[in-house]
Amino acid sequence: MSTTSAATVLGRSALGAVGVGAACLAYASLYEVRAFVLRRVVVPILPAGAGPVRVLQISDLHLTPGARARQEWVAGLAALEPDLVIDTGDNLAHPEAVPYVLRSLGRLLEVPGVFVWGSNDYYAPTFKNPLSYLTRPSEPRRMTKQELPWRDLGAGFERAGWTDLTHRRTTLQIQGVRIGLCGTDDGHLRLARYAEVAGPVDRDAVDVSLAVTHAPYLALLDPMAADGHDLIVAGHTHGGQVCVPGYGALVTNCDLDPKRVKGLSQHTSGGHTSWLHVSAGLGTSPYTPVRFACRPEATLLTLVAVDDADPAPLMG
Repeated sequence: MSTTSAATVLGRSALGAVGVGAACLAYASLYEVRAFVLRRVVVPILPAGAGPVRVLQISDLHLTPGARARQEWVAGLAALEPDLVIDTGDNLAHPEAVPYVLRSLGRLLEVPGVFVWGSNDYYAPTFKNPLSYLTRPSEPRRMTKQELPWRDLGAGFERAGWTDLTHRRTTLQIQGVRIGLCGTDDGHLRLARYAEVAGPVDRDAVDVSLAVTHAPYLALLDPMAADGHDLIVAGHTHGGQVCVPGYGALVTNCDLDPKRVKGLSQHTSGGHTSWLHVSAGLGTSPYTPVRFACRPEATLLTLVAVDDADPAPLMG
C-alpha cells in the first residue's frame, strides 16, 4: 500500500471514530439522560406471614428549575401509590430549586417518607474534569462552594410529615410491619457519624430494619451490615453514569466496587449479610448532563416475606 493510500485509510478511520464519538455523545446528552425508567426489585426480608410493603426510592434528582422532563416524570411516580418513600439525597443543583423539588414530589409527600442529605443538597455543583473520576473519587471542597438552601427543603419535607434520618433512628408501622430505620449524613463529605445510631438491631422492637445513607462507602456499609440491618439503601454513584455496554460501570465515585454500583446486591460484615440497594439516580450534575448505558431511574422495592420470594426477579 502506498503512503498516500495508507494516509487515506487512516484519515477515514479517524473520521469514522469522530463520527461514532459524536453519535454517542448526542445519544447520551439528548436521549438517554431523559430516558427515565422505573426499576422494580423484590427484597425478601419480612417475617413469615407479612404482606408486601412497597418502598419507592428516589435519589440524585440534581434538580434545576429548567429540568422540566425530570420534574414531570417524578410527579407521575405518585400513581404507584407506594407505602413508604426513601429519599437518598442530592435533590438540589440550583439555589432556586427547592419549590421545584417539592412540586415534583407532589402527592408523594402525603406518603410516609424518610430522607438523608447528599453533598449536592448542601453545596452547588462545580465543574470537574470527568476523566478525574477514573483515578479517584471526587474530592469534597466544602469551603469553596456556594451553599444551597437545603434547610428550606428539609423544612418542606418535615412539614409534609417526612422524617429526617440524619444520625437518627425511627420506627414506622406500615402494612402491619414494624420497620426500624436509621440514617447518616453524607459520607462523601465525610460528615457521616454512624456511631451515633449504631448498635445491634433490636428484634423485639422491630420486624425489619433498614439503614439509609447517601454515599455507599465501605466505612458505613461494614458497620451497618455487622449491626444486622436487613437492607441498606444508598445512592450517589449515578450507576457509573457513563458505562460500557456489556461490561458496566468504570467508576463509582466512592470505594464500592463497580459490580455493585447500582441495583440489588449483598454486603457481608461481622458475620451478617445485608441486602444492599444502590440507586443509579435520576439526574446528573448540570456540568455533565450525559448518561450512557445507564438510564436515569427510580426504584420500587417490594419487601416480601422470605418464604414468599420468587428467586427469579430478586435482582431485576
